[in-house]
Amino acid sequence: MATVLICRRFPRLSRVTAFSTTAKCKAESGSGKSKQKKEENPETANTRTESAATIQLLNPLDYRVLYNPSAYAKSRAASQQHAARNSGHALGDTSTSPGAVQVQHTFGTASSQALPPLRNALPKPKSKPLLEQTISARLSAAQTKEEAEDEKTETHDSKEDPRVFQKGRPEYRSLSYDKFEPIETLSLEEGDSILHSVAVCKGSQSPGTITDYFRKLSRLPAEQHAALVSEPRFNALCRCAVKNMGSFSTSDLIDILKACVRLVVPPTHPLLNACENEFCRRVWDMNLDQLLLVADCWRCLERSVPSYLSILFSYANMHWKDLALPQFVQLVYIIGEGRRSPADLTQKVESMILKYLDSFTLEEVGAICLGLFKSLSGISDHVMRKIADRVSLQMEDMSTYALVNVLKMLRYARMDHLPLLKELGKVIPARIPAINIQGIMHITLTCSSLHYFDEGVMAAVAMSLPSKVTYCRSKDAAKFLWSFGCLDYEPPNEEEFYSSLIEQMHRKLHEFGKFPEHLLTGLLGLAFVKRFPEELIDYALRDEFVQKTRGSKYELKKDLFTLGKSVEIECPSYQGSRLPPQLYQEITEMVLNFAEQEIYVRPEIVEATSLLESMLGGPEYVKSHMILPHTRSSDLEVRLAMDGHPIPFNLKDHIADKKLKDIGVSLTDDLMTQLIKGRSNSQFPVEVENEARTPGQERGEEARAPCAGDRAALSGGALIADARLQVEPKSGHGLEAPPPLTLNRQPQGVKLAIQVSNRNHYCYCSKRLLGLHCLKRRQLQQLGYVVVELPFWEWFPLLKRTRSEKLSYLHYKVFNPALLSGAS
Repeated sequence: MATVLICRRFPRLSRVTAFSTTAKCKAESGSGKSKQKKEENPETANTRTESAATIQLLNPLDYRVLYNPSAYAKSRAASQQHAARNSGHALGDTSTSPGAVQVQHTFGTASSQALPPLRNALPKPKSKPLLEQTISARLSAAQTKEEAEDEKTETHDSKEDPRVFQKGRPEYRSLSYDKFEPIETLSLEEGDSILHSVAVCKGSQSPGTITDYFRKLSRLPAEQHAALVSEPRFNALCRCAVKNMGSFSTSDLIDILKACVRLVVPPTHPLLNACENEFCRRVWDMNLDQLLLVADCWRCLERSVPSYLSILFSYANMHWKDLALPQFVQLVYIIGEGRRSPADLTQKVESMILKYLDSFTLEEVGAICLGLFKSLSGISDHVMRKIADRVSLQMEDMSTYALVNVLKMLRYARMDHLPLLKELGKVIPARIPAINIQGIMHITLTCSSLHYFDEGVMAAVAMSLPSKVTYCRSKDAAKFLWSFGCLDYEPPNEEEFYSSLIEQMHRKLHEFGKFPEHLLTGLLGLAFVKRFPEELIDYALRDEFVQKTRGSKYELKKDLFTLGKSVEIECPSYQGSRLPPQLYQEITEMVLNFAEQEIYVRPEIVEATSLLESMLGGPEYVKSHMILPHTRSSDLEVRLAMDGHPIPFNLKDHIADKKLKDIGVSLTDDLMTQLIKGRSNSQFPVEVENEARTPGQERGEEARAPCAGDRAALSGGALIADARLQVEPKSGHGLEAPPPLTLNRQPQGVKLAIQVSNRNHYCYCSKRLLGLHCLKRRQLQQLGYVVVELPFWEWFPLLKRTRSEKLSYLHYKVFNPALLSGAS
């Protein structure tokens, strides 16, 4: 277990109603938590106890809800090399050994320099002791740099091997580099003798001798490799190899490349440049096993070779029907590690998956899913469902690493495979304590991305996370917060869980300048569950940070908008930074334009709006709009007086409609009599409105008698008829609109925010509301609205029923006596 030294500033956590948590944190954490942290980080145990005692919370009002921030819509398209190194280490996504980071750091500055001149490599009388001293010095420097690297980058506790699938078949030995291959160790004296020969011969060795030297030197003990690679005499050997590059046989050239892998030669070394060019030239003269082996060596060296891979993929495309099962799996692995998906191979990959699906080992299934996920390869629902079918039946026999890779692809494909998810809830909770932090993150993120809530899985994650939180990157901490907030789940150990993650966000504050999306994602996840850490919010809303979000490849304006407005509503005592008004206006216009094109026109919303207008008396009684634009979903606003009468308030839109629309009313004698003398009590108001409606207003409605359904729905509804008569023009006033002051004279009444929900507002196969929509309803209540929902499981089936049934349902929802009694 690695030891992590932590220097941090004390955070302030807002929850609206500030209170000290000193005693509370100590009581809830208990001695068990302290012991756990001392075991992992004994040097910082006191610091953490003290910091926990300084956290302050602002406690907002009750309630809770989901959404998907733009920052994580397609996060896998990030910088390829950075993602390869960061995502690979914790869960074993890379093919290098744990010491690769150390060695790469050791040679980062020297690797790009030219090889030293040969005269500097002349043998010294005491070359053997010198080599030993150099090795000792290099080892000391490597340890120091490794410690610095641990502070600079993430510390991992991963023991996973992404190449474990290669152990399942002997055929992989000819397709991949085996770092566990047993070799006879070369003594230091023999290694020094070879280097002495190189210096004496001055580049006159034959290609066979050069190859033999590389093979032997790569067998030196691993702790001597660093010193060897920086040895001038070894550089002279590399220069000889470069000069003779075209003279090597293909098998000898592959042996030299494998020796470079074993010696951990820096990826930018001149020898590797020459090897890459030569292999690209020879591709069409090599067989597929050799091509895949060379590609695997490049991966082990962490060298990007796009030209070589392009030629390899072209070769594979031409010989596709000849691919054996191990060759196919290794090819998909290489495609994933290269972070690119050849478009012309997509359909062929799917056909091969179906061909070999029953023959794959479970580890190979995981490797294929990881390759597709890393290369952003699309996959058809049919193929993904076939994979999920097999995994759901054999999950208990599958390694956690392979299972997590399947979950990544399941998430990427947006596949709601219920049997697999249910089986996951049975198998994975018991494994959580033994899984590394990135594996846990991917499991949690899969559940939230698919809107699938399993309390057993989430509770196991929450209990395991605090002791492992120091292994979280900023990305991991943000996604944990997002996932729990998205599913609106506060675990039994919520204070310990959230405090540990918020502390980790503070530790990773320096990373958010480069990855601003992570900070916003984490803060939104916290906002969903009514937690507002003031210092982090103040940092996120500063002008400097907002400027950094503009440089991100993600669209983060909407996330800033949601965060800023939520803080305004739920944290009235907040005194930190705020977004400028012009930015609010810009984003509001953008959101409203989107709503007009994509949300307001949805059939379920259009139908509800039309029927409410018909039921209440016209468009002045209903307004379809976003009451809270930062929550990105629409509402139907209705206002009722305390006695239950609907109140007209949408007069501006109503007048605009009258000016812009020719509704085609026929001025019959009967209508003129009503306009001059008032409407006859014998005629129900809806009849006139129905005659006046344009064909466009009838869209989506069933053919019916004009008034029968309305009367059936509103029989005995004098309440509504009377309310409408209050705003009808009286004798002598024609069609003048009522003066604006009329609304001011109305009683305060009740403001209804009618929500036409859909399945995306809820967890999968449940009636558990997602985080964003909980946040929205909580904020609507804080602003004085009464939330009335038309749940999709009730409203959507009604869309196929008669008009009278729909009106009866809406009448019940709007004029529910409990609404008025609750508001009074």
